[in-house]
Amino acid sequence: MHSDFDACVRAVQSKDARFDGWFFTAVLTTRIYCRPSCPVVPPKPQNMTFYPSAAAAQQAGFRACKRCRPDATPGSPQWNERADLVARAMRLIADGVVDREGVPGLAARLGYSARHIERQVLAELGAGPLALARAQRAQTARLLIETTTLPMSEIAFAAGFASIRAFNDTVREVFALSPGDLRARVAKGRPAATSGALSLRLPFRRPLTPDNLFGHLVATAVPGVEEWHDGAYRRTLRLPNGTGIVALRPEPDHVACRLWLTDWRDLTQAISRCRRLLDLDADPVAVDSLLSEEPVLAPLVAKAPGRRVPRVADGPEFAVRAVLGQQISTAAARTHAGRLVRAHGEPITDPGGNLTHVFPSPEALAAHDPEQLAMPRTRRATLAALLHALTDGALDLDVGSDWQQARTQLAALPGFGPWTVETIAMRALGDPDAFLPTDLGVRYAARDLGLPSTPAALTRHADAWQPWRAYATQYLWATADHPINVMPRDDTPPAIQPAPMAATR
Repeated sequence: MHSDFDACVRAVQSKDARFDGWFFTAVLTTRIYCRPSCPVVPPKPQNMTFYPSAAAAQQAGFRACKRCRPDATPGSPQWNERADLVARAMRLIADGVVDREGVPGLAARLGYSARHIERQVLAELGAGPLALARAQRAQTARLLIETTTLPMSEIAFAAGFASIRAFNDTVREVFALSPGDLRARVAKGRPAATSGALSLRLPFRRPLTPDNLFGHLVATAVPGVEEWHDGAYRRTLRLPNGTGIVALRPEPDHVACRLWLTDWRDLTQAISRCRRLLDLDADPVAVDSLLSEEPVLAPLVAKAPGRRVPRVADGPEFAVRAVLGQQISTAAARTHAGRLVRAHGEPITDPGGNLTHVFPSPEALAAHDPEQLAMPRTRRATLAALLHALTDGALDLDVGSDWQQARTQLAALPGFGPWTVETIAMRALGDPDAFLPTDLGVRYAARDLGLPSTPAALTRHADAWQPWRAYATQYLWATADHPINVMPRDDTPPAIQPAPMAATR
């Protein structure tokens, strides 16, 4: 969008927050870059230029606005809507791969040369992978400087900088303030977090209907790994350098996030996974506009606009849970998963609630005899095949995976039918067009709304909903009287009733 000068100018002049993260406005006279919704008086159009990323603006010599904090905008929805090379690269950069493995590691994960990745990302984002990762490190550093009491030396390495000097130089260049000045600007009376926890706000594009989002996560929560406590959804996290716990609470204009991490180097990854879990970088206006063209969906959209797709913090974890839950009720699936966690999960200490374990990794599960699992023999074989594919590297369900390739590989495993494959594509891979025409809940909703209810006919009808069929599924599911559609209001989890099951696995 940044190349459409007139459209960008109109968005800036109207302070339209829907475009925050889509592009960045750089002011030639002040050498400052802003988000489109910056509250200051818009500059003259002849003094504006536009960039597709904060990194590109920084690389061109502009510094971040102290008023609108453009480095803290929602991410561009493109990276979660698209499945091409650049989108996959951006998802991996957001997950900290460049900080941990460098550009060669990024290229190896994507299966292309480092030079090709550099060329493709630079052409579209105006900055290469290293510059994008540097901009992300600067934002992480700012969060830690302003919201914790950590020493600056610890912040530098936690944010991913290789040296104190690089940390100081980057902060001064991006924010036109030293790290000490940034901390001094924290408002009086706003206590900084201790070194054990961090509180921050996760922005999103309005509107957002939190009921189905949080209700689904709570209704399917694995005991010990997830819970609803004190008005927040809480869960444990497995991260590259350690473990963590996150509490996510819906607020009118943001999601309040409180993090406990064993290693602050995992902060960027933790934030990225929380945003992905809640689908916070979605563009609800684009989704709802298209779905509202369907006469039977339009009233559902108008009633609760901005539904998100509940996603996951860990793709392999969800795939295991999907197998455990094949053709059984939600309550039974939670019971099976809870047993698995108690037997093989990593114990964790929860300073703020009742969580006890991190969900076991595929490697930990593969090391145990699947015959010991209390489930039908065919499902044990399905789980064993999945774990083998995950542990030997044949199957990639992480953030940078190729959606269609992963579908093909899943479908080749024993016991993986269309419902399981598409459920994983929707929740774990994050494909916004994943669709479950065999799901009984979807079919019953379609029938009650006067839509075709057979899988083949419904699939043909749903062609008009592309590329947002995963969101259409959320609206269809919302027509049923089911606990996943209602957000809990207190510490008592909603009663779990049988979940819709697929006609086939």
